Amino acid sequence: MNVIEAYLADLRAVLHGEPATVTDVRVGVFYTAVALGTGETGVAFTPRDQADTVCCPRSAAAAPQAGRLAGQDAWALAREAVETNSLRRAVGVAVLNALSARAMARAGVPGGALLPGVDALQAAGVGPEDRVAMVGAFVPFIKALKGRVARLWVVDSHRDALKGDELPFWRSPDEAPEVLGAASVVVITGSALVEGGLDALLAAAASARSVVLAGPTASAWPRPFFERGVHVMGGIRVLDGRALLQVVSEGGSGYFFEGIAEKVCIVREGEALDIARRVAA
Repeated sequence: MNVIEAYLADLRAVLHGEPATVTDVRVGVFYTAVALGTGETGVAFTPRDQADTVCCPRSAAAAPQAGRLAGQDAWALAREAVETNSLRRAVGVAVLNALSARAMARAGVPGGALLPGVDALQAAGVGPEDRVAMVGAFVPFIKALKGRVARLWVVDSHRDALKGDELPFWRSPDEAPEVLGAASVVVITGSALVEGGLDALLAAAASARSVVLAGPTASAWPRPFFERGVHVMGGIRVLDGRALLQVVSEGGSGYFFEGIAEKVCIVREGEALDIARRVAA
C-alpha cells in the first residue's frame, strides 16, 4: 500500500467512513480547493505541466469531470488521489486534506503535536552544519537556507526554476536518490502528493536526521506519513474557507492565503517534537 492509499484508508478508519458531501470544487492556476458540506476546506497543488494545452484535446476526457464534481460523495472523490491523471489527483488530495481537518478536530494528532505559527524549517531544527536536500524549488525556503547551511541541493525538473546565484544548487530528478541519501535534512514540497513519487523519495531520505513535508498541500492527516519517516509536516489550517475558495479560483498563489489560513506544523513525537517545542517557546 503506497502512502496515498494508506492516507485514504487511515482517514476512513478514523472518521468511520461517515458520510460527507463535496459542495464546491475550484481548480485554480496554482491551487485546487475543495469544500465539504460539514464546513472543512482542503487545498492541493494544481499541476501545470500538462501535455496538451490546446482546447480541447482528447486527453481532457481523463481530467476531472467539470460541472459534475460538486455534490459528489467525498470518499468517492477522494479516490481520485490515486488516479493516473494529475489534475484528478489534485482534486482527490484536496478532498483528503479537507477530511484531514475534520479528523484532527475529532481525534487530535496521534503520535505527534500540532504547533500553530511555527515555521517548518525551524521545527526541523535546521542549523549551519546541516546538508539540506530540497525536492521542489520552493523559493521562500531557498532564500531562507542559502548561505546558512553547509550544503544545499534543490532537486527540480526545471533548472530555470532557480535564478542567478541559486543555479549551483540545482540537481536533476535523476540525482534525487544520491542527493537525498547524502542529506542530513530533507525537505519535500507537498506537491509530491499530487505529482507522484513520494514513496520513493521517502525511501531515499531514510538516513536523514529530519524529513520535512511542507507547503499547503502537506496539510494532511499525519499518521501514515509519520509511519513512513516524515518528522515534520508544515502545512496550513484554513480559517475562512469561502475566502480561500475565491482566492484559488481567481488564480491566487499561497502568498494570498494570509489572513484566511494560518501556518501550522505537525511534528512527530520524539527528538523532532522536542526541537520544535523549543523553537515554539
